[in-house]
Amino acid sequence: MKDKVVLVTGARTGIGLATARIFAEAGATVALAGRHEPNEEARQLTSEGYKAVSYKCDVVNEEEVAAMIDDIIRKYGRLDAAYNNAGIQSPVTDTADLVGDEYDKIMNINLKGIFNCMKHELRYMRQQGFGAIVNCSSMGGLVGIAGRSAYHASKHGVLGLTKSSALEYASRGVRINAVCPGIIMTPMVEGMLEHEKDAMDELIKEVPIARLGGPEEIASVVFWLCSPAASYVIGQAIAVDGGYTVK
Repeated sequence: MKDKVVLVTGARTGIGLATARIFAEAGATVALAGRHEPNEEARQLTSEGYKAVSYKCDVVNEEEVAAMIDDIIRKYGRLDAAYNNAGIQSPVTDTADLVGDEYDKIMNINLKGIFNCMKHELRYMRQQGFGAIVNCSSMGGLVGIAGRSAYHASKHGVLGLTKSSALEYASRGVRINAVCPGIIMTPMVEGMLEHEKDAMDELIKEVPIARLGGPEEIASVVFWLCSPAASYVIGQAIAVDGGYTVK
């Protein structure tokens, strides 16, 4: 990844930050983006001798996304890879009790946010004739879980967006895939373990590997999907879930 330029959204914590680090350690210039700007995280990477820059960007706001990507191109002249990771979880509730505003919020961040990022990433990648995009779906994009209908709808949508776009750009040098994390020890999951312990305990019992995943285990798959080692991988949804969706 030496001399490559990579964008990671939702990069302040968890999987996003782990992914930014693995690219930085491989020699890329990494743009870390977050609704709360990951200034400290980018500064930590640069203090270690890596190349990193931070952006404050709400992925739901298309103007902010466009401005960020325009600035990356203006500064570095290229965008080699992007990991569209920003997303939120939904509270456990029956579909009949799901508040419309909550549904809209989840869909806006988890699905529209990825669309906004892809749209502007692809405008440059199709011009330069190369690039790799990985979108963050979830094991919830592959299966259903009771009480999580909004979240799973958004993550299923990410896979539809990924697959259709992958077909559009495969012959133009741009590869698009998705990663589907299982239950990963991130701040979001830590909050779920605290506030929804019984539901989470039952969910973890269903994981064949019998443990939670680490952010680095997702980051390594994202890195591979963006690397030449995955040059023939197009439009796939790669489950990294300890075997949960194999059942």
